[in-house]
Amino acid sequence: MQFQRDVGYASRRLGVPGNRSLAGVLPVIQTPFDDEGSIDEAALIKECRWVLDQGVAGLTTGMVSEVLRLSEAERRQLTELVVGVALERDAISVISCGAESTKGAVAHAQHAEGTGAAAAMVIPPISVALDDGALYGYYAAVADSTSMGLVIQDASGYVGRPLSIEVQATLLERYGDRVYFKPEAPPIGQRFSLLRDATGGQARVFEGTGGVALVDSFRRGAIGTMPGAEVCWAIQRMWDALQSADWSLAYDISGPLSLLVDLQTSIDSYVAVEKHILKCQGVLASTAARGPLGYNLDDETRDEVDRLFELVRRAAQIR
Repeated sequence: MQFQRDVGYASRRLGVPGNRSLAGVLPVIQTPFDDEGSIDEAALIKECRWVLDQGVAGLTTGMVSEVLRLSEAERRQLTELVVGVALERDAISVISCGAESTKGAVAHAQHAEGTGAAAAMVIPPISVALDDGALYGYYAAVADSTSMGLVIQDASGYVGRPLSIEVQATLLERYGDRVYFKPEAPPIGQRFSLLRDATGGQARVFEGTGGVALVDSFRRGAIGTMPGAEVCWAIQRMWDALQSADWSLAYDISGPLSLLVDLQTSIDSYVAVEKHILKCQGVLASTAARGPLGYNLDDETRDEVDRLFELVRRAAQIR
């Protein structure tokens, strides 16, 4: 690998604003749209408050927030609204800041920090294949431009190519406790362990597969999870069960939850299913998504989603 391992000043800028570390359940919110196709601010605020009412640690924006289909102004609007609710409730906020250029990612991260976000979550550019040196430079530029936390998201389960373990380990070595990881490249468990072992157990990792790999990831040392918002109450219940070694309850929830998530095989399908479930719970009034769309939630799949949702609710013992 053609880059220098530099453990300097940046590695000593530890933690996130207020020395608040990231951990626990941090759901990725859905972006609601109004009849004109604009972000529905009132609906978004309602959703964010509902998510926090479920006892989770904070709010996250990510791929299923449809950030790749938002304009630059809309991304800033989304960030300000989500961070605003988090600050209102003294909760953590993690903002998706990946972009197709280093300049764009830096701008998103600086804006997120300026609004009061705890961390930036950053995917690599997806329109170009970068070598390890270029990827390291991209992430280092984002880290050097801010002092908040940095979640390195390997979203290659959906888009792009897997990040090398060496790049991730080197970023942790340089930037220390500011760095977190969200590995989504298969095989999830094995790559988690490779990263953990390559960093001497120092990598702080969030499960990022909607809760499907949460039990296994917890056993490997995960510090939290970033699932969808739609059944975050069940994920929180499962996380609490894992924390208290109630393995029976954790596995009871994991079964139907895994079947539900297995129906979601693309970003568009995640958006469709999650917005449907949020609407069924009265959280969202509309399932409108930003097009063009590559997935349609047909009637038979919707019926199966409803059945599995009820099984998740029962398993989580939510009345």
